[in-house]
Amino acid sequence: MPEHSETHADEQAGAPDLPLWELIQTSYVVARGFTEVFGTVGLTPVQFGVLASLATGEDLNQAELARVIMVRPQSLGEVAVTLIERGLVEREGPGGRGRRARLRITPAGQAVLDRVLPAVVAFNAPQAIGLSGQDAEALTRMLRTVRGTLSARDESSRHP
Repeated sequence: MPEHSETHADEQAGAPDLPLWELIQTSYVVARGFTEVFGTVGLTPVQFGVLASLATGEDLNQAELARVIMVRPQSLGEVAVTLIERGLVEREGPGGRGRRARLRITPAGQAVLDRVLPAVVAFNAPQAIGLSGQDAEALTRMLRTVRGTLSARDESSRHP
């Protein structure tokens, strides 16, 4: 039986470089790892994103928060309700259709975030992902550039 090779079909000689496809493939592995990390405190990746965004001290409404963590406002609604029911986030104002109630992290939410952050930092550590510190910084810059470029292109195609 042939031994498993780390070389994938798309890495073979003559195959085109497809960085965004590589990013998608990598995202699956990363998502599984983060799901495990966040699961230790009963969070999903989106719930972590909400808590981390609110922990900056700025209260945001659901639409603003959805933009910050890059999810659809409709999908954030259920996430917000779950976090409110768990006492991790609170709503300021009446909320409801057409009303812009702000969300804020509670002390319980901050405590959950504080418990999981060391594992998040460890999962992101350059040595944990096979990179030097300098390569990790370069990768972060490149990913932010790609995200910003594609987000701007996506936004301009929706609002011509």
